[in-house]
Amino acid sequence: MASPFPGMNPYLEQRTAWHDFHESFMPLAREIIAAQVRPHFIVKIDEHIFIHELSAEERFFLGRADVALTQSPKNEPHSGGTAVLDSPARGQLPGVDIERLSLVEIRDRKSGQVVTVIELLSPSNKDTGPDREQYLGKRSLILHSNVHFVEIDLLRGGPRMPLIDLPECDYFVLVSRAEERPSVGLWPIRLRDRLPVIPIPLPAPHANVKLDLQVILNRLYDAAGYEDYIYGSQPEPSLGGEDADWARQFVPSN
Repeated sequence: MASPFPGMNPYLEQRTAWHDFHESFMPLAREIIAAQVRPHFIVKIDEHIFIHELSAEERFFLGRADVALTQSPKNEPHSGGTAVLDSPARGQLPGVDIERLSLVEIRDRKSGQVVTVIELLSPSNKDTGPDREQYLGKRSLILHSNVHFVEIDLLRGGPRMPLIDLPECDYFVLVSRAEERPSVGLWPIRLRDRLPVIPIPLPAPHANVKLDLQVILNRLYDAAGYEDYIYGSQPEPSLGGEDADWARQFVPSN
């Protein structure tokens, strides 16, 4: 069953669902793109790694399994004749949460060079803090290279990425062709709009790849069974006014 919403499903923006959606989106996008670019290009999944030090109170993170917390080795009794001196005090290191976020790279098959990078933003990319700064640094390197760049923002929450003249919208897609910078193509999307078919640029003389975001969302919605659990909570951030009334008609009844 496809998502009941005509475009982006705002209930997928909850942290309990988003990480799974993000990590399912990238392999499917890779599959669709690879079918269009073979044999001249190869499509790979890479990842960003964000390391968060968490206090005991913060270690419960909705949306990702607790196995992401690194485990310290258990203390084992010392053996042998070497004496071990007790420390005058004891402390405890904070738990570490390792978040991995996938991205898609298109590479030239012969040279191995990256020609296009595709990003789907997550809260770690957008929320103010060191993770955002880390992402912006990598983003800047790409935008100052000869690599094409596609950035997909399907989250209403969090500050937008640095961009001039973005029209008012709930979601958007940026397509930056290396030869056209600093000009970029924009696809502003409103909550009630169908998600667009976007072009994925390749080096000349190769034609653009087509990526239908709505088709991807609908396939993932069905495969993951999101209907079974995302409607128990409100969208994040919440919808207000007419948008809340409009969205209510699409929520399946239990």
